[in-house]
Amino acid sequence: MSSESLNLFEKAKKLIPGGVNSPVRAFRGVGGTPFFTKRADGCHLTTADDQELIDYVCTWGPAIHGHNHPMIHEAIANALKNGTSFGTPGPAEVEMAELIVEVVPSVEKVRMCNSGTEATMSCIRLARGFTGRSKIIKFAGCYHGHVDSLLVKAGSGALTLGNPDSAGIPPSFAQETIVLPFNDVDAVRHAFFEARDEIAAIIVEPYPANCGLILPQPGYLNSLREIATEYHAVLIFDEVMTGFRLGIGGVQEMTGVTPDLTAMGKIIGGGLPVGALGGKAEIMDHLAPLGPVYQAGTLSGNPLAMAAGIQSLRMLRDLSPYPALETSGSTLAAGIRSIAHDRGIPLQVPQAGSMLSLFFTEETVLNFEQALACKHDRFNSIFHHLLESGVYLPPSSYETCFISTAHEQPVIEQTLDKVNSAFSSI
Repeated sequence: MSSESLNLFEKAKKLIPGGVNSPVRAFRGVGGTPFFTKRADGCHLTTADDQELIDYVCTWGPAIHGHNHPMIHEAIANALKNGTSFGTPGPAEVEMAELIVEVVPSVEKVRMCNSGTEATMSCIRLARGFTGRSKIIKFAGCYHGHVDSLLVKAGSGALTLGNPDSAGIPPSFAQETIVLPFNDVDAVRHAFFEARDEIAAIIVEPYPANCGLILPQPGYLNSLREIATEYHAVLIFDEVMTGFRLGIGGVQEMTGVTPDLTAMGKIIGGGLPVGALGGKAEIMDHLAPLGPVYQAGTLSGNPLAMAAGIQSLRMLRDLSPYPALETSGSTLAAGIRSIAHDRGIPLQVPQAGSMLSLFFTEETVLNFEQALACKHDRFNSIFHHLLESGVYLPPSSYETCFISTAHEQPVIEQTLDKVNSAFSSI
């Protein structure tokens, strides 16, 4: 580890728990010491020690247009002239709502908040208030933020630290959560047979991306929709990651499967902290001040975040970069597969649009247990070889890589050259 980042990390550990403000940044999953970033532009990060890295984390998804995009930068600068926060409704909130309702198939009304965790938490509360039931079905390996009742067999940073069930959560909270294997329709049907009048909602990442990228089997999401409808439960899609990234309307637009509620975040903030929940008007109208389900936030609809998010969504809607992102994603994934195959290294590289991950295993990964069984030490070795050569992958084998519009073909080719060198080491 270079000197400036090491010095910063040693200082941070004395002031911040673990030296980081989000656990996965600590590099516990891959070993070593994290670098500190002082600047980000396009598809590159510049570390505190002036190393330039090709970035496949993209701030964990939001930077679909690349870092520090000039049009988003300008939108924030213009909004800043009018103030940083109003504490009242503002015009940008209405424009953001119009954009989301326009492009997301399931959303008739939307409420802004400040993070993906707030969005999923509010979806759960709203589903319980709407149905009058208490239990929630989630799927092992799906991470829905650090919500008490959902941090059970979670993915993402919880898995990276080897602690998918957090301390500090009363057992009574966890008892209201039914955890099932992803891609297993029979398990869902059995759960409803056993507790049909108690289940308020199914919450799912339609493409789970917090224990690596896992793709749903054909018809699986349709089956969740049918079961939820049959038992009058609320179907919640957590599209905090996939929303606006795989298509302007998210997975629900791609598959034609329409949830009742959708949790959103990341891209709709244009790099600033934002979350949102939206869905059917009859459900959304149960939120205060119209209904009895309380949800609030001092900085919800913050004008700077709205300006950045509006510009981000406009560019996605008007420029439609998704075919180019699919080409970049499929080229990178196919190249990595070919390199691994030539060296006899068992590797799965699931990919959807601008998202992909690396599973060092011979079999297609369809659920959480299969993800756990992969050879994570091989990922850790590849991670460090690539980092040394100037490519930054997510610092955990349980995370997903992201590509931006700034990752043009020469960058993809340069990355594959470095991947080739890294794989030769194992």
